[in-house]
Amino acid sequence: MVYTRKSLNLSEIQLSYLEWQPKENQDQKEPLLLLHGLADSALVWLSLGEYLADKYHIVAPDMRGHGESGKPESGYNFEKIIADLEALMENLNWSSAHILGHSWTGKLACIWARQNPERFKSMILADPVFIGKMPGLFKVTFPILYRTLETLKGMGPFNSFAEAETLAKELGKYAGWSEFQQMVFRESIEEKADGKWGSKFVIPARNEIFEEVMGVPGLTEYIDIPTLFIQPEKGLNRSELQMKPYKKYLRNLYLQKISGNHWVFLVEPEKFNQRIERFLGCL
Repeated sequence: MVYTRKSLNLSEIQLSYLEWQPKENQDQKEPLLLLHGLADSALVWLSLGEYLADKYHIVAPDMRGHGESGKPESGYNFEKIIADLEALMENLNWSSAHILGHSWTGKLACIWARQNPERFKSMILADPVFIGKMPGLFKVTFPILYRTLETLKGMGPFNSFAEAETLAKELGKYAGWSEFQQMVFRESIEEKADGKWGSKFVIPARNEIFEEVMGVPGLTEYIDIPTLFIQPEKGLNRSELQMKPYKKYLRNLYLQKISGNHWVFLVEPEKFNQRIERFLGCL
């Protein structure tokens, strides 16, 4: 099923989103909200959206600062981003939904679920990042992380599209360089006013989101929402210490180990899609 791109005008930004919605039996399809990670966009969910579109009403926004959504100079804290998502759900007439978050939006989902659990039919965490609060001194390492984290290496600037594409082929998120991955890459980059090429993800969003993710704890209270944790074998969450907060605070947790890396939905889409379908089908 082909998605439709739509937009929602909010007080501060225009929120762009993709929607997969069958014309038949629209009201009988359960809502599924898909949230992408740092420097990605809604298009990373193309495979999952097509796979589940016959069973669910699916929406995937470009988070503020990303993709085709608005990019203000500031305003990238969890409070404002959750407000964007609340407004999107209100606009869709969704009282609740199955909500999937990857990487930093996995942490955001946990915070949102703690604040407003009625919004969640279930929660899916795809290799979430930094669920705890990092020490303040860790901030001095941010410039190094901006240069070395794979998710940010594709920001540019690049002298040409070809230069950007050459780098992309070396990144784990595009391992295999499938047609799907090439499409995601092409849609993530644009030519800038100075003739150089770079990500549609902007630096103010990078800086503020990164600081927020590091400085705000994600799990501080028990959550009873049915939760699937996708744990890729080459992902970020490999140690028992990293998993401990999830096992402690998520009292209805289902852990699913899977091959692939942090972007398992890009490198192992069939396996990922099947795991999501199986979990949702059991609820």
